[in-house]
Amino acid sequence: MIKGKVSEMPRNIAYRSAVAVALGAAVILIWLSLGVGIIGADGDPANRMYFGVLAVGIIGAILARLRPNGMARALIATAVAQAAVAAIALIARLGLPYSGPAELVLLNGFFIACFAGSAWLFRHAARNA
Repeated sequence: MIKGKVSEMPRNIAYRSAVAVALGAAVILIWLSLGVGIIGADGDPANRMYFGVLAVGIIGAILARLRPNGMARALIATAVAQAAVAAIALIARLGLPYSGPAELVLLNGFFIACFAGSAWLFRHAARNA
């Protein structure tokens, strides 16, 4: 019974789009965190907080068993974790002078929008399932 539902999920264009947006955002987040650093200069230890964001998404996906409703909740939690990292960086004034507040808000806002958009697509996929 569940096997049939899981096999139908990849055919749902909203589900596949949600996966693509979430994975794309995760890859870019890893690349920026390790490569150039979002907070501060390259190699700033504050960038390690972003791996916590990804851990929230991975753990959420495991708990959701990749089902659309659960994935929507997991991606909302990921967006909230991303916002928390941004808030911590802004309040603690991390990354200065290399990363100003505008840069932190814009970059983190991009990822928050990606994760929230992916959650919306998963919710849409759940309705169409």
